[in-house]
Amino acid sequence: MGKNLLQQRAGKGSPTFRSPSWLRIGKVRYPNIFGHLVGKVIDIVHNPGMNTPVAIIKLENGTKFLTQAIQGLVINQKIEFGKGSPIANGNVIEIGDAPEGTIVCNVEENFGDGGKYARSAGSYAVVVGKSGDKVLIKLPSDKIKAVSNKARATVGVVAGGGVVEKPLLKAGANYWKYKVKAKKWPIVRGVAMNVVDHPHGGGLHQSVSRPSTVSRNAPPGRKVGHIAARRTGRKEGK
Repeated sequence: MGKNLLQQRAGKGSPTFRSPSWLRIGKVRYPNIFGHLVGKVIDIVHNPGMNTPVAIIKLENGTKFLTQAIQGLVINQKIEFGKGSPIANGNVIEIGDAPEGTIVCNVEENFGDGGKYARSAGSYAVVVGKSGDKVLIKLPSDKIKAVSNKARATVGVVAGGGVVEKPLLKAGANYWKYKVKAKKWPIVRGVAMNVVDHPHGGGLHQSVSRPSTVSRNAPPGRKVGHIAARRTGRKEGK
């Protein structure tokens, strides 16, 4: 009888694999507020598990919310929130009010979803056109996406760009990077394990020693490798 695979232990669920959401300072999303309000940046903090700094903004009606900090944003800066806000760095606008070519980030798909697109460090989207009640934006992946003209977005570029360019220098730094997101690291290769631990383990040398493709309907303890692969290996001519 072999041992459970890592995937089986993670899927079963235990504190070992649970994302430490209690470390987060709160949900980073827009509040569901209508109308036009003025607010102020009261602090810029780090949120564990995120690679972007987070701005804490307090609106004139007393509402506080967390959002991705924008490049150039400073504490005590005044920002405007909602329909009719001017196109200025850090303001939260209705994307239907933005002219073509406007650089935005943390873009909603529909009003009230809190922000879905261009949220990671250094990312942004560009307004490229309008069609009826939809606004076309160009995402960091170069894909064109249609969002509601009532959706909200922040003017500017998300701060923290270049964070992935900083070298980790040691394995311990990489360990803690994954630890805060409840991801297991390092991942041991199956061929490096004993036969009792993994279907690819064992043998006099490290090799899979059997077809690496497995059926979509394979039992959980066998379902590793190229699952239901249409093809494997390099493409011809590449």
